[in-house]
Amino acid sequence: MTYCVGLKIDRGLVFMSDTRTNAGIDSISTFRKMHVWDVPGDRVLVMLSAGNLATTQSVVSLLDERAREPAEDVPSLLSTPSMYQTAKLIGDTIKEVIASAVPVGQRADSFGASFIFGGQIKGAQPRLFMIYPEGNFIEATDDTPFFQIGETKYGKPILVRAYDPAMSLAETVKLLLVSFDSTLKSNLSVGLPLDLLFYERDSFDVALRRRITGDDPYYRTISDGWSQALKSAFKSLPDFKP
Repeated sequence: MTYCVGLKIDRGLVFMSDTRTNAGIDSISTFRKMHVWDVPGDRVLVMLSAGNLATTQSVVSLLDERAREPAEDVPSLLSTPSMYQTAKLIGDTIKEVIASAVPVGQRADSFGASFIFGGQIKGAQPRLFMIYPEGNFIEATDDTPFFQIGETKYGKPILVRAYDPAMSLAETVKLLLVSFDSTLKSNLSVGLPLDLLFYERDSFDVALRRRITGDDPYYRTISDGWSQALKSAFKSLPDFKP
């Protein structure tokens, strides 16, 4: 299992993902789930992945390979004219990988993978998409300004309650860390370290990219502070009177 979030704010796009994968209680590994492609001055593309690890790695590897060695008849992430066309390209690649992996006559369910994809191409606005295993996708809007994939239920309440498009980067990172900390404490299949990336609109450069480990001082402050804040809020509520 995993947990990834992509979120739009007025200043740009913020992404965070965990790094844990597991194939059972005694088989836990760390894999990067955040992938970045960029052409300075032209585009920054960020993708978060969840689902079958073999599928997600194959999709990323194929996109990488075609970006490094483009062919005339095969489109590349680095040459698509728009974010919509790039999302469509990723969707088509997912379908291609799954179709090649599934034995004839078997269902593709166990090979499924989902992705959050966002960024900006010169001449257009930053955009954010959720791409499904079937290859289709939806786009973030003002009404739905963030996407989650993986183990989403524990971290969603704080995002829904506290999100504000005018938030600063510092506030957004704090919000995401609370969301991830809530998930980490509720589900052992999501784990540290966390990968964080901030893309500032119209910069065509990655403004901030950082890996947050369990001994990170700020993460410890947020984790401990949120626990205490919840306890204090609970105690401040009136007691039930039978």
